[in-house]
Amino acid sequence: MKLRITLDDKTFEVEVEVAEADHASLPPAYPVGSARLTGSATASTPQKATAGAGNPPATVADESKACRSPVSGVVVKVVAAAGASINAGDSILILEAMKMETNITAPVSGVIADIKVAQGDRVQTGDVLVEFV
Repeated sequence: MKLRITLDDKTFEVEVEVAEADHASLPPAYPVGSARLTGSATASTPQKATAGAGNPPATVADESKACRSPVSGVVVKVVAAAGASINAGDSILILEAMKMETNITAPVSGVIADIKVAQGDRVQTGDVLVEFV
């Protein structure tokens, strides 16, 4: 596919090839730990926020066992399942934000206790996506 890109009033023509990739094998795009927030209450239901809702992020009993969203977006695919044993860095789910997909990976090794979102859910930065045992 050929694309035309203009930078500083200069036009460049580039050729790109689209390659299908298994999302589970992609490296993480953002360090998930950078989006963690502190808190002490336990969230009892998944937070499914909509853009501009202004809902505060849910809190969990142990922040070291939670994976929070580093960006606002839509859940494209849930890769892992509750009860699955995973290693730090394993793919959990894929978020789409501004037409770009972000591979969300496990910040810790362990067992997934609960996946708080489903495919198609809108999430905000800081929302709890997954909790670990």
